[in-house]
Amino acid sequence: MNEITATAQFEADAEDVSGAHPLFAHAPRSVAFNKLRKRLIRNMREAIETFGMVRPGEKWLVAISGGKDSYGMLALLLDLKWRGLLPVELVACNLDQGQPNFPKHILPDWLNANGIAHRIEYQDTYSIVTDKLPAGATYCSLCSRLRRGHLYRIAREEGCSALVLGHHREDSLETFFMNMFHGGRLAAMPANLLNDEGDLQVFRPMIYCGEPDLAKFAEHMQFPIIPCDLCGSQDGLERNAMKAMLDDLEKRMPGRKDVMIRALGNVRPSHLLDPKIFDFAALQPAAQEAN
Repeated sequence: MNEITATAQFEADAEDVSGAHPLFAHAPRSVAFNKLRKRLIRNMREAIETFGMVRPGEKWLVAISGGKDSYGMLALLLDLKWRGLLPVELVACNLDQGQPNFPKHILPDWLNANGIAHRIEYQDTYSIVTDKLPAGATYCSLCSRLRRGHLYRIAREEGCSALVLGHHREDSLETFFMNMFHGGRLAAMPANLLNDEGDLQVFRPMIYCGEPDLAKFAEHMQFPIIPCDLCGSQDGLERNAMKAMLDDLEKRMPGRKDVMIRALGNVRPSHLLDPKIFDFAALQPAAQEAN
């Protein structure tokens, strides 16, 4: 099926989840859910196409934590593949990091029940983090770096060209403001990143998807959510402050988050203050003609 035909078929099926991946078999048949699903698919397709993620025949390692975002990402990717719009192989991967009380059976049971190719790996990074950090410290940063290293290794072992992560619009905006307010730089989460070794790409196909939409989607799909606070350590107060600020802006001025995420793709170096990316010193007025 070529892309034009597949796209037309997707539009024709948009109001009927019976035409979707089997994962959607028990999803609501409501107009509201179909609009939500269609919006998320449209946002994901835009990111995939805009940032040149697809090379047909390659293999992606899809990181799944058990949270609403990664469940949603996997479901949407599977739906695109089912419709012939994503010509790559997908392998879901959960890294069990040894957090206390982590329910080890939930993800394997759900993945097996839905016939999804996957790999479950156990690496006790939790003990490493708690050993290196003082009591009361936030574990998230070090934990994330250790997790990323293992995911890169697994991607190589599985013959994957890319690691796919479930970061969304709010994640990128919060990171942008944290970097600006606390790091003195303009940087967010890129949708397509080459790792330091240069052998793997990191994709974030949900970068245009809103977190409220993903929360509603997860609720409708009844994903077996695993809480992210099992280790007792949450991301720091800085990110929480950015989230609260963005939510307040969105409440007072609806649509601001979409405007801001689009602004990250509409950069004008000549209107900023970085001489490394724009040669201000070379600016010269045009010579005036003699009378």
